[in-house]
Amino acid sequence: MKTRLTKKAAWLGLLMFALNVIILLAIAFLMIELNQTTHAIDYILNNPSKVVFVVATVIFLSVLTYGYLYFESSEILANIIRLIETFALLDLSLFLNFVFGKYIDAHARPFGFFAIMCATLLGRRQAMFLNIINTILIFIMDININLVEAVSAEMWQYSAGLLITFCAGTMVVFISHKIKTRLQSIMIVFVLLVPIELIIGIMEILFTQSGTFEWILLGYGALGALFSTLLFMVLLPLFELMFAELTVFRLREITAPTAPLMKKLKQVAPGTFNHSVVVSQLAEACANAIGEDSELTRAAAYYHDVGKIVKPDMFTENQTDYNMHNELSPELSADIIRSHTRDGARLIKKQHLPEFLADVAIQHHGTLPIKYFYAKALKMTDGEISMANYSYVGPVPQTRIAAIIMIVDAAEAATRSLANRTPANIEALVGSLIEERINLDQFVDCNITMRDLTIISRTIAQSLSGVYHSRIAYPKIKIGKKN
Repeated sequence: MKTRLTKKAAWLGLLMFALNVIILLAIAFLMIELNQTTHAIDYILNNPSKVVFVVATVIFLSVLTYGYLYFESSEILANIIRLIETFALLDLSLFLNFVFGKYIDAHARPFGFFAIMCATLLGRRQAMFLNIINTILIFIMDININLVEAVSAEMWQYSAGLLITFCAGTMVVFISHKIKTRLQSIMIVFVLLVPIELIIGIMEILFTQSGTFEWILLGYGALGALFSTLLFMVLLPLFELMFAELTVFRLREITAPTAPLMKKLKQVAPGTFNHSVVVSQLAEACANAIGEDSELTRAAAYYHDVGKIVKPDMFTENQTDYNMHNELSPELSADIIRSHTRDGARLIKKQHLPEFLADVAIQHHGTLPIKYFYAKALKMTDGEISMANYSYVGPVPQTRIAAIIMIVDAAEAATRSLANRTPANIEALVGSLIEERINLDQFVDCNITMRDLTIISRTIAQSLSGVYHSRIAYPKIKIGKKN
């Protein structure tokens, strides 16, 4: 669903673009100062047409990018942090290409760094467009302020840089979704080598006038592929931390058993931990079935009940024979039960984990009533009781992932008490849970469809049938000790 862009966000985004134009021009000024034999001011005065062209190009590309984000990726424009992140990547790419081009070689520049960072942090569709903007920007800087080298280069050398930047970036965007671990990032080197070495080789054969093939340029090209990968591996964790990004690498790290909150949950609330593991498996299957982000869904499921760490003995799955709620009033019990959503969000934020996990933790029960204690309170009084005092405070799910976890969480718990766990019975149970939540307006703020809900219901039924399948009864025969 497209993010609704307010007028305030649109104008703030426009202001941020204007500021970034100034930053890009400042970087260009710095490159002129470092790269020319004369001072930057003298170069500008002596080459006004080139400078005007660079300024006009930067402004035009910025306007074009703003239009693209406005119409196609408003979720970035509506989020000031994501916008700053996008600008940081673009500015950093321009500066790094200058540094490597000046102090090593033009062919050793990290051509693929920007594209793989954008694909990982912003998405593949956004990366394809931004890679084109980055390619044009570097090309314009090359031909107007001699980014390639201190003396004028031939046009074919600039063309080689243009082709390599675009083709290398496009190649890594294509394979970005295949990279699931940091170790697999090494494959980026080999993917980049193909377009870089091929273009350098062809350009050398076609345009080298001396007739001598400069093999060293292929070595510089290999260095460029290596630098792109190393920069990606080094700077990605920094961007993950600075902008609270939920990359696939970060998601796998925070769902590992050694992650602080997961480790504590397993120690103090083992029943809740086991429940979360099952919920994560079911939620991941449901996400895959409806085309949602399965890695993100799995992580959110792991953390949805982490608030139970605060008072683990108050929740059924962590109790033994004694129920501590027997000594408490229904209202106090309900307050303790619903507090785990707020506690979960607080613990997640305290650990500086992504905000999305905290949102799901507080939304996965929506504004549902805590029926057990509401019924208990009704039995203890003759007067009317406000259901609001026995309901979660919400908000209701804001995303499809939160809705999936709301359904799966209830289904997994309810199925445990089901006597005959056939697929038909489980699907009927899940259907009733979904219908109840529809009637209570729990899905009004997320873009989940009836088709999605039907698929989720069937997926849960199939998965839970496998988890709670029947077993044969073992014969009660005592085997004596072997002689």
